[in-house]
Amino acid sequence: MSAGIFQVPKPVNEPVRGYAPGSPERASLRATLDRMASERIEIPLIIGGKEVRTGKLAKAVMPCDHQHVLADVHMGGEAEVKQAIEASLKAKAEWAALPWEARAAVFLKAAELLAGPYRDVLNAATMLGQSKTVHQAEIDSACELIDFHRYNPFFYEQILREQPVSSAGVWNRTEHRPLEGFVFAVTPFNFTAIAGNLPTAPALTGNTVVWKPASTALFSAYYLMKLWQEAGLPDGVINMVPGSGATIGNPVLASRDLAGIHFTGSTGVFNGMWRTIGQNLEQYRSYPRLVGETGGKDFVFAHPSARVEALVTALVRGAFEYQGQKCSAASRAYIPSNLWPEVKDRLVAEVESLRMGDVRDFTNFMGAVIDAGSFRDQKQAIDEAQAASDASILVGGSYDDRVGYFVRPTVIVTTDPRYRTMEVELFGPVLTVHVYDEAKVDEALELLDTTSPYALTGAVFSQDRYFLEKAFARLRNAAGNYYINDKPTGAVVGQQPFGGARMSGTNDKAGSALNLLRWISTRTVKETFVPATDWRYPSLLAD
Repeated sequence: MSAGIFQVPKPVNEPVRGYAPGSPERASLRATLDRMASERIEIPLIIGGKEVRTGKLAKAVMPCDHQHVLADVHMGGEAEVKQAIEASLKAKAEWAALPWEARAAVFLKAAELLAGPYRDVLNAATMLGQSKTVHQAEIDSACELIDFHRYNPFFYEQILREQPVSSAGVWNRTEHRPLEGFVFAVTPFNFTAIAGNLPTAPALTGNTVVWKPASTALFSAYYLMKLWQEAGLPDGVINMVPGSGATIGNPVLASRDLAGIHFTGSTGVFNGMWRTIGQNLEQYRSYPRLVGETGGKDFVFAHPSARVEALVTALVRGAFEYQGQKCSAASRAYIPSNLWPEVKDRLVAEVESLRMGDVRDFTNFMGAVIDAGSFRDQKQAIDEAQAASDASILVGGSYDDRVGYFVRPTVIVTTDPRYRTMEVELFGPVLTVHVYDEAKVDEALELLDTTSPYALTGAVFSQDRYFLEKAFARLRNAAGNYYINDKPTGAVVGQQPFGGARMSGTNDKAGSALNLLRWISTRTVKETFVPATDWRYPSLLAD
C-alpha cells in the first residue's frame, strides 16, 4: 500500500513543433510517413490484452488517395462485444484497487512516450489515415493528447485533495470510487486526441472501458493502443472493438453492467443512445452516466467596429483548417454591411491562395475530407447554393474525388439568415455568410442565437467594449466556448475546457476536472471518535 501523499508533476502544455524546412523533426517525420505509407498492416481487435481476428475485414485508406490501403482491419460483432465487456469486468477489481498514483503513472508515462518515440508514429498515422496536415496533426495527435495525459492526473489529484470540514471529535472524509460496471467510449475520426482521451479519462479514475473508435480513424486508434500497452496499461482496462455503430452499440446498451458512455459524435447518434438507455433503464445496475459532445454550427459575429484583417484571418483558419472537420469549426458568419466590401475582397483573395492536396506535401494548407459520405454532403451543399435564388458561391465551389476526396474551401453568401447551411452542420470546408444591416445589430444577434439548435463554440469581433459586454450577456447560452476577437477553434487542455450545451452535448468540459467528476461515485465517511451514549437531547429536559 502507498505510504505517502503524492503530488503529480505540475503539467505544462506540450510545445508545438514547427517542422520548418531543414529541421530535424521535419526529416524524422517524413521518414516515418514514407515507411508507414509503404506498409499494409493488419489491425486486430484488442480484447483483454489479446489480439482478436474475426476475418471480417474492412480497409483503412488514405482520404488523400483512396486507392491507397494502409491497413486491413478486423471488425467486431456481438460476440466480440460480449467478450470485451467480460474482459473489462474481469479487469475491474484489480485496476480499481490500484493506488490512484499507480494508475496515474501509466498515463504520465504514455505522455512521455508520445512526446518522444511515439510522436512521429501517431502524427504520421493521423496524417495518412485522417488527412491532417503536419501542423494539424502536431497540435492534435501529439500536443493535445500529451496534455490530456499530463493534466488529467493533475486534475484528479485536485479532486482527491478536496475534503469536507470536520467538527470537534469527528473526522469527515470523501473517497471517490469508479462507477460500478464498465464505461463505453465512442470516439470520432477528427481528433486523435479525443480518441485518446475518451477511454483514458474514465480509466484514470479506476474504470475499465469498451472502446469503439471511428471506422475512419482505425489506423491511428491501433497505434494508440500500442502506446498505452507500452506505457504499462494492464490487460482488459481498455478493450478496442472496431465495428459499425449499431453492431457494437446495441449489445453494449443492452448490458446491465453499462455504467456510463463517453461520446463524441453526431447529435442524432447520441440522441438515439439516450433514447435506448431510457427505454432500458430498469435493467441497469445503476443509472448510466451519459457524457457527450455532439454537433455544432459555430458562429463568427462581426460588429461594425471589428478589425477586418483579424476577422478575415479568423474566418479562414476557423472555417478551413482541417477542411472544416472540427466540431468547433466556423461554419456561419454574420458580417455588417459597412465591413462587407473589404471583408469580401480580402476573404476571396485569402481563400483562393490556400493550397490543397496530399498532406505529405507540407506546403498544403488543406487535405481531403474524410470519406465518400462527407464528400457527397459537401457536394450537395455547394450544388444547392449554385442553383439557389437566395444564395451564391463567393469563392471555391469545386470538388474532385477521382484520387482523393477533395473539396475546395467554399464561401456561400446568402440573403436568407435561415438558409439551410446557416442551420445544418456540414462538417466540411464550407462557410456560409449572411450580411446584415449595420444599423440592426440587435436583430442580427437575435438571429444568431435562435437560428441553430447547437451551442458549441462562437466568436465575436468588436473594438467596442460596451458592445462586447452586451453580446456576452445576450449570447450567454449560444456557446459553451466563447471567443472574443479570435477564431472559435483551438481549445487548449488546461486553458479552455471544452464543451457546449443545447444540442451540442452535455457540456462536461474535457480538459478540466469537471469531466473527471463524471467518472467517479463519491462516498462520504463520518467517523465519530467518542460516540454518544445517551439518546436524550438537552431540549428534552424539563424546565
